[in-house]
Amino acid sequence: MLRDFTRGLWEENPTFMQLIGMCPVLAVSNAAINGVAMGAATTFVLVSSSIVISLLRNIIPREVRIPAYIVIIATFVTIADLVLAAINPAVHKVLGLFVPLIVVNCIILGRQEAFASKMPVGRSILDALGMGLGFTWAITFLSIIRELVGMGTIFGKSILGTEYVQWVIMILPPGAFLTLGILVGLINTLKRRRVVEG
Repeated sequence: MLRDFTRGLWEENPTFMQLIGMCPVLAVSNAAINGVAMGAATTFVLVSSSIVISLLRNIIPREVRIPAYIVIIATFVTIADLVLAAINPAVHKVLGLFVPLIVVNCIILGRQEAFASKMPVGRSILDALGMGLGFTWAITFLSIIRELVGMGTIFGKSILGTEYVQWVIMILPPGAFLTLGILVGLINTLKRRRVVEG
């Protein structure tokens, strides 16, 4: 059961290993707070919908399982969207359309189809939590790098001082592609090296 949790943190990390759910990763990862908020919303939806789908897995007819999953996921996305709007309207405004788009995020639907619909509730929670936290740390890490290089700050706090020349491209969409590409390249290089040495 521990592997159900840890698998999503690294070995099958949705962002760095599976390269799924890239839309929010590339679109809103220009500030660390955005990464945390998107990761938290995605984790909440993933865990909540996994619980419900696991509980109903023997009741939902196979022929309508995908529409049923989407209705369940959409319910929790609506909750996450409204709570985020109430708690932090500024971040909600920045994330904009990308919170509602969690409904069609392939991380969520993929985990429901591949795991929650086949496993008991306990294992489904661990899997969803691992995948959600894996997504959260990955998008936050990417956001921190982009914010630091792009603006010289982390979570809005100045790190590199007023003399730092900001690399504005890093907070624009091309910066997301560059940063993600470099990180995935480094991760793959480390994996290959580990296989050769092991």
